[in-house]
Amino acid sequence: MQSGALNPLTQSLAADGASLNRLKYQAGQATPAAVKETAKQFESLFMRELLKSMRDATASMKSGMMDSPGGDLGADLLDQQFAVQMAGQPGGLAEVIAKQLMQQMGMKDQAAQAAPAAAATTVPAPAAARGFVQQHGAAAQEVQRSSGLPASYMLGQAGHESGWGQREILMKDGSPSFNLFGIKAGGDWKGKVAEVTTTEYTDGVPHKTVARFRAYDSHAESFRDFAQLISNSPRYAQARQQTGSVQGWAEGLQDAGYATDPDYAAKLSRAINTTLRLQRASDAGSLS
Repeated sequence: MQSGALNPLTQSLAADGASLNRLKYQAGQATPAAVKETAKQFESLFMRELLKSMRDATASMKSGMMDSPGGDLGADLLDQQFAVQMAGQPGGLAEVIAKQLMQQMGMKDQAAQAAPAAAATTVPAPAAARGFVQQHGAAAQEVQRSSGLPASYMLGQAGHESGWGQREILMKDGSPSFNLFGIKAGGDWKGKVAEVTTTEYTDGVPHKTVARFRAYDSHAESFRDFAQLISNSPRYAQARQQTGSVQGWAEGLQDAGYATDPDYAAKLSRAINTTLRLQRASDAGSLS
């Protein structure tokens, strides 16, 4: 359905207050979609009456020379169209009504519950990624020279894990842990530790848990520790053989259990490709 098209029920509602009876019936269909559509149509009625009141309030200012029944009908139809188009906007009256109705009916808004998860996987603004790559590019290049791991892969992974530096793991006192790669602190870790609530997946189902993460004295130390982990651990041997392929590298890490997110490889590939594009653009700019 095209976004500009009006369904017959909405059109008749904007023109006929008697449609309230149909709204009451529709609200009784206990689904979030029905409640939201009902709330939208209530808002449409309200907006139409508000516009009509505004026109009536200014009627005394008209000269009366250009008034006609046809003009009044045209204005009323225009009000109806505006009312329908304005109803249902985010943060509007319909949203408030729908939330109240669903609370009273004991219903859960599945779309609202899914929104935080969707937001968490949203591709970050180019400015955030660009600033992150500029900030940590030198550290990644240094570790590439000593480990052989591609700097662009490490930058992309650090960017993905830390939300391009905007969701960095913090210590208990709010100071930075400098852990850009989300590396957990196992029993063999002797350094500082940050305990935070994180999302893990079991059989593809997300759940919250408190986990212990490694903490460092600098971001550069985080890059060095990541390279050491990948280079020395047998579990990442397959990933080390895939440095010629972004997808192969990402899938190798996921298969080795670097993260429990079932979509980790796809998300990591997108982040690495972002750093590659930024680096190519930077190299092209330096040659121009």
